[in-house]
Formats: sequence, structure tokens, C-alpha cells
Amino acid sequence: QVQLVESGGGLVQAGGSLRLSCAASGKIFTIDRMAWYRQAPGKQRELVATCTSGGETSYADSVRGRFTISRDNTKNTVLLQMNSLKPEDTAVYYCNALIQPTGTYSYRNYWGQGTQVTVSA
Repeated sequence: QVQLVESGGGLVQAGGSLRLSCAASGKIFTIDRMAWYRQAPGKQRELVATCTSGGETSYADSVRGRFTISRDNTKNTVLLQMNSLKPEDTAVYYCNALIQPTGTYSYRNYWGQGTQVTVSA
């Protein structure tokens, strides 16, 4: 069984920083893309940042220049460093990964349970 576990959410004042971490565990053969999404109350889930297995990154316009995604392929982890946080960044943040489980021949899409980030004005 493969699972993603996030940590690092919390409450921070505007202008502050938080770092989210996500660890993939279980019977993993290889991981392709890893990403962070977020969902604010009453809104659809949106893509925040992605990182390929080769380290290529991309960001939503709303976070570019403030957030940094990185991953450690040896530990199957992905981080999201969030700086200069704004109240509009308040959301539940979800880790997402395309993982090929051991003994299979295709990638599957996995989600973490989500971690709350609240930014006060």
C-alpha cells in the first residue's frame, strides 16, 4: 500500500513563512511528478506547484516568487517552502504524486490527507 503523509501546516501571520513536507511510503517502485494543491473554503482545488523527477518546477501565478517546491528522491519527499504568506493563501494543502507501485506497470495518482494553512491578516 502506498500513502502520502503531509506535515507542517499551521497558523501564521501575514508576511510569515511555513514549510510543508510530504513523505511517500509503502511499496514504491518509482515516483514521477510530485505536486502541491490547495483548496480554500467554497473554492475548487487548485494546483500550486509541481516538481518532476528530474527537478523541473512550475508554479501557479499567484505563488510564483513566494513559494518554492523541492524534492528529495532518495527519501521520496517533497517540500513546499512558503514565504511572504498572504491571507488569500489560507487553504487546505494537499500533496499529490504519480507513483508506480512495486509489482505494477503503470503510474497511479495518490493524494495526501491534507494539512491546514491559515494566514491571519
